Amino acid sequence: MFAMSEASSDLSKDEPTSIACPEVPWTMVLLPSPLQEAVFSHRLNRFAVLAEVDGQSVVAHLPNSGRLRELLQPGARVFLAPKTGPRKTAFDMVLVEAEGRLVSCDARLPPAVLAEAIRQDQAPPFAGYETVRREVTFGESRLDILLAGPQGRCFIETKSVTLVEHGVALFPDAPTERGRRHLGSLAQAVRGGDRAAVVFVVQREDATAFAPHRRADPLFADALEQAVADGVEAYAYCCRVDLQNVRLAGEIPVLVPQGPSRVMKTGSPEGRSPGACPERSRRGGGLGVSPRHNFHPLPG
Repeated sequence: MFAMSEASSDLSKDEPTSIACPEVPWTMVLLPSPLQEAVFSHRLNRFAVLAEVDGQSVVAHLPNSGRLRELLQPGARVFLAPKTGPRKTAFDMVLVEAEGRLVSCDARLPPAVLAEAIRQDQAPPFAGYETVRREVTFGESRLDILLAGPQGRCFIETKSVTLVEHGVALFPDAPTERGRRHLGSLAQAVRGGDRAAVVFVVQREDATAFAPHRRADPLFADALEQAVADGVEAYAYCCRVDLQNVRLAGEIPVLVPQGPSRVMKTGSPEGRSPGACPERSRRGGGLGVSPRHNFHPLPG
């Protein structure tokens, strides 16, 4: 489905403008080539959209069950990946242009790019494990990644994030019972003596922090807070996106509410302005080294 590469690629002249993020080599997912530019019309159902290609209407598969209201606006510039074989649609919609910036809307991508980063020893929080398995069942959930090594096991669930407000990435954008169940299974793993983590992959480059989206799903926000209290680790990474690939760009702080009833306040942490995706550390070949628990209390 996706090809992996460590080489960086130049931006196309026709590509939407992006922020001035430092360009560094990093594990990436190569997008299908060539992509077909289109104009978004409307969403047909949860996993199908209607778009126009050279004035002709086409139906494309949308590999994302989120609402994506901030992205799926009539007239938005989108990019489709042509598909062949026995399927109902001839395209997958993989990229959306929002405010002159490309956003990956393919929710299948985060576990693939994170697993490859771990295999290449480029994800410091998960260094030292000998095996990386995808799609494993634990408790009531099917989790994205299982790591194993002398230090034991680590279960990882990734979440695709596309919503950013005032520089803060937010998840989910709609109530997610499945997401809450995943957090419960991760906490169960910790209680059983394993390590567990949830990793929020922000598929755009203008986020400086991550926070649970309490307005969209207060139960998920509570579940994340409880999971953290139970020993589940939480991490977030932003991505650089262009017409050729999507690549992890840097780790960003996870902001945790102080109590289930607290009103969330968003803002840019550590004095960074919105749109300033952090640069990967050049030491040790991985992302900027961070503590095992990358949690920050929300500002009062």
